[in-house]
Amino acid sequence: MDRLPWTKFHWSVIIGLGVSWILDGLEIQIVATAGYQHALHMSTAQVGLTGTIYLVGEVVGALYFGRLADKLGRKRLFILTLAIYLVGSGIAGLAPAMWFLWIFRFVAGLGIGGEYTAINSAIDELIPSHYRGRVDIAVNGTYWAGAAIGATANLFLLADPGFANSWGWRIGFFIGPFLGLIIIYLRRHIPESPRWLMTHGREKEAEETVDMIEAGIVADGHELDEVDDDLALEVIPIKSVPFRQVFHTFVRKYPRRTFLGLSMMITQSFLYNAIFFTYALVLQNFYHISLSGITFYFFPFALGNLAGPLILGPLFDTIGRRKMIFATYALSGIVLAVSAALFQAGALTALTQTIFWCVSFFFASAGASSAYLTVSEIFPLELRGQAISYFFAIGQAVGAFAPALYGALIGDGSSRGPLAAGYYLGAGVMIVGGFIALFFGINAERQSLESIADPLSKVQRPTGGTQEQTANR
Repeated sequence: MDRLPWTKFHWSVIIGLGVSWILDGLEIQIVATAGYQHALHMSTAQVGLTGTIYLVGEVVGALYFGRLADKLGRKRLFILTLAIYLVGSGIAGLAPAMWFLWIFRFVAGLGIGGEYTAINSAIDELIPSHYRGRVDIAVNGTYWAGAAIGATANLFLLADPGFANSWGWRIGFFIGPFLGLIIIYLRRHIPESPRWLMTHGREKEAEETVDMIEAGIVADGHELDEVDDDLALEVIPIKSVPFRQVFHTFVRKYPRRTFLGLSMMITQSFLYNAIFFTYALVLQNFYHISLSGITFYFFPFALGNLAGPLILGPLFDTIGRRKMIFATYALSGIVLAVSAALFQAGALTALTQTIFWCVSFFFASAGASSAYLTVSEIFPLELRGQAISYFFAIGQAVGAFAPALYGALIGDGSSRGPLAAGYYLGAGVMIVGGFIALFFGINAERQSLESIADPLSKVQRPTGGTQEQTANR
């Protein structure tokens, strides 16, 4: 899989699987606009709770389906989780009451949380090692394309208050399921990961899958080199990894990698939740931008977040993981710190504040995407789905405190000092995360997943002793 040239097969994998992040960005933006608030007679606190319920659903879905993705396979899960999302989001658009909306927002979150684990695992295991970094980072960055789609839709769906309160907000919830119905058809043609098949005792299916992929590539006019026999691994199939072995792998075998993954996920989650969930309050309270006008300031913010992974992603495969993670985390923190000083001095306008956010998150978005890439490639294949789910859940849990903290720092907008201090804190968190990646990071660029971390199912050959003793062992 790692020696394959880039072909239309790999494009089909990206298009079929990469939509998950677009859907999540779309969902967050649709819910954040609160077009349903008046229709369902909800208070501001209840609207905020709606977003929290969705995020809790994501965490629960990631934890539950992450283990299933390692046990039952990537393909079963990326079909199942998308179907769960389709049902949850679609029915939420028909909600007659607040409690009904909350139930199905939780269901939609379950599906998207499960998507993260199955999708990132499948992409890493199907994409050639020379392209894995840029592809994973770009796919994760498309979250902001979804957010921009949601914001664009809301310009039309929520413009007229009467239509917004009747059908406008409901139609918004149907956009994601409509896209999902198209994608679920494409996913039916994406094969199961040959790596997962092999380590679960289904070597015949693994060989047939690889033969099918190679036949399509050869038919397109490409020539394939033979695989060096020295790269072969002998494995003993493992159906499921017990929690005792999971704990041992994370805590005893790879403690430095666990510390790295946790640091990256927590720092980026803290910064993003702090800024993204409160940027509208900053524009309203400090720059007196109307609620309708905030949408127009959101577009450049989303554009900067989308451009970062697309432009900087290839450098993670050439310059390298450690250097680029450090650079993106540190630069985003430095730009945010400069903006904090100017904000405290009253030297910024709504436009210049947004420009600073755009530049800072141009780097932060690539760094945040690399956090998901890192935790998905530095642990054994049999734990890949679970690794993503555990680190995602912990990052979200810690990051969930950021919006409440920064909301309190904003207050009524009468004092800039507390929020400026919050910006310095966010900048410091990202810079520290960058240094941790620099010292604890793994040079995983252009390496096969098996060379980064031995599969748990790999047969370890004994060393030492005479030839006869080795044969007896």
